[in-house]
Amino acid sequence: MFELRIAGGMIALTASLLLDSAVVRADAVLDWNVIALKTTAAAPFNPPLEGRNLAIVHAAIFDAVNSITRDYRSYAVKLHAPGASPDAAAVAAAHLVLVRLYPEQQPVLDAAYTASLAAIPDGPPKMSGLAVGQAVASLMLTMRESDGAAAAIDAPYTPGTRPGDWIPTPGAFRPPLDPGWGSVRPFVLQDGAQFRPGAPPALDSRRYTRDFEEIKEIGSSTSATRTQDQTDLARVWIATAAQNWNPVAREAAVVQRLTLSQNARLFALLNLAGADAFIAAWDAKFTYNQWRPVTAIRAADTDGNDDTVADPLWTPLIVTPPFPDYIAGHTTYAGAAQQVLEHVFGRRLGLVITLTSPTAPGVVETYSTFEEMADGVVDARVFGGIHWRTSSARGRAVGEEVGRYAVRHFLGRMRGNDW
Repeated sequence: MFELRIAGGMIALTASLLLDSAVVRADAVLDWNVIALKTTAAAPFNPPLEGRNLAIVHAAIFDAVNSITRDYRSYAVKLHAPGASPDAAAVAAAHLVLVRLYPEQQPVLDAAYTASLAAIPDGPPKMSGLAVGQAVASLMLTMRESDGAAAAIDAPYTPGTRPGDWIPTPGAFRPPLDPGWGSVRPFVLQDGAQFRPGAPPALDSRRYTRDFEEIKEIGSSTSATRTQDQTDLARVWIATAAQNWNPVAREAAVVQRLTLSQNARLFALLNLAGADAFIAAWDAKFTYNQWRPVTAIRAADTDGNDDTVADPLWTPLIVTPPFPDYIAGHTTYAGAAQQVLEHVFGRRLGLVITLTSPTAPGVVETYSTFEEMADGVVDARVFGGIHWRTSSARGRAVGEEVGRYAVRHFLGRMRGNDW
């Protein structure tokens, strides 16, 4: 953890390295959450990398804002900047991180930065806030440079050859995405294997047979039993987990009228836990290397299970993503998100949550609890034909462990002389 002192917009690095609205105007945290999601959505598909980068953005925003408001224990960087503008700090932190991580999008980000700053009154608080945000962002980026993400993307991987082993899937038969991601240094966990689940069901087990028969029927592109509502649900959750859950958090934050400081903490916790959910999921995926339903159903005559019947032409409703099945990354993120959002807002919100998605135009899903949302993600992956139910359910359980760990150990409220 770094400790700095900020005064009059000037930065002096201390030598010590610590061991450690209904109708409400959106604040800088909410604004830049929207901008960050648009930025990651414009980049190539990579959910784990998106999760990591959003965690860096929101950790920087949080520590920048919190250095001024001092409401919570810091995540990684402490600064002393009495009188600085927390809005300016949030804008500067988010902008710098996003420009460094997505330099090809700098013109759009610069325009958003200029617009955001125009809404903040000029003067010493604004200048000091900018200095805070830039300092925190630079240090946060430096801390994550050696987290192993770059090596994880290009890690060597050889698909298996036995029944049950993952192999590239139709239609593009792409190589696995980020095969080393389970070894990326987590944001809150001790390591990616901290909550690693046990092995997936054996190919000759009753659970595997039950999962096989369910998804073969309801997850097929030509299923006669899947309803339109189930098809809509599957399509809504095609979007990456971060793109689904962050807007829900914004919706709740506006209705509950959270402060800037509370929003900074909310989105830091959500995205830190979400990033580690992907690390945990990828640790399990490439530990167990379980095949996807499309592979298993087409090659069921090789699995040694007399109760499964092959269909060489079987195709899922949704194109299968390029990585092993067990555990499901989307549901792991859902479990973590549920725990964070229940921690902040409670289990019973007293409002209807609406969810839309660019992958299902015109469809609106409604929920009364975050638990219902996470239930929906589990079902969606099965209805889409891309994840066994056991992979989805166990992924969610692992995510819940990640989320609980995050809220118990990070960004707690300041007490006494904690600062």
